[in-house]
Amino acid sequence: MNSPAAPALVVLGGLPGVGKSTIARALLGQWPAVYLRIDTIEQALRDCGALGGSGVGAAGYVVAYALARTHLSQGLSVLADCVNPWAETRASWHRVALDAQAPMLAVEVVCGDPAEHRRRVEQRVSDVPGLVPPLWEAVCRHDYVPWAADNNQLVVDTAYRSPGEAARHILAALRERTAG
Repeated sequence: MNSPAAPALVVLGGLPGVGKSTIARALLGQWPAVYLRIDTIEQALRDCGALGGSGVGAAGYVVAYALARTHLSQGLSVLADCVNPWAETRASWHRVALDAQAPMLAVEVVCGDPAEHRRRVEQRVSDVPGLVPPLWEAVCRHDYVPWAADNNQLVVDTAYRSPGEAARHILAALRERTAG
């Protein structure tokens, strides 16, 4: 599949358990990019004790923004995998892309079947050493503001698309955004 010629930023956002990381793996099989996963960054910060007892807060996102900006400025595409829960985090990713003069595609990943979403959350095993996945109750209480329909983002519903189909859909949208 043809990838965009210029470096680009793709940000996958959505609640835990909707399939962001699964889509990311499928996408990376078709599109060479630096993969920045907030779960991995935040767990590394916890593991090294860099934040003391204060919790992770915004630190993982701040690190990811800096890394994305650096990679984009070096001509490398970036795939960010994060909950991206608020307008502020979404705006920060847009600033990263603007700073690097790179096109950006924001993708809200959802699971339109609540029973399937719950099943995924409850059966999930973390592939990040030390990371304990949230329980369903925590996902339901997550501080997450749904994206505004006019944000010019792509919405991918994993209840109705396989990871491979989602990846192809995202790449097609990215090619369309970066064409000409």
